[in-house]
Amino acid sequence: MHELSLATAIVRTAAKHADGQPVTRVTVRIGHLRQVVPDALAFSWEVVAAQSGMPDAELVIEEVPAVVECLACGDRTTLDLPVLACGSCGGFDVTLRSGEELLVVSMELADV
Repeated sequence: MHELSLATAIVRTAAKHADGQPVTRVTVRIGHLRQVVPDALAFSWEVVAAQSGMPDAELVIEEVPAVVECLACGDRTTLDLPVLACGSCGGFDVTLRSGEELLVVSMELADV
């Protein structure tokens, strides 16, 4: 379950940037190809955040679909499976446009 290590890394990143202020919300953007189970990450977040002094901090997960652009026909395809192929012409000469993200995009701090 790599979600536990991801949650730990997110908590550490938030704590570092919060500089001692209470964290109320952290938003992460995770691409479909990262193979992160959102429910497992949310559960891991609750455990790790509680043990790290952020028991009330909310984790917001923005899921990013995997999208490829075909170099042959120019169409864009949103992938359901991790097969990098064009949904229109079936070609494999594609460029991945999104789906590999794993970013902490924002965090909110409590007014003190």
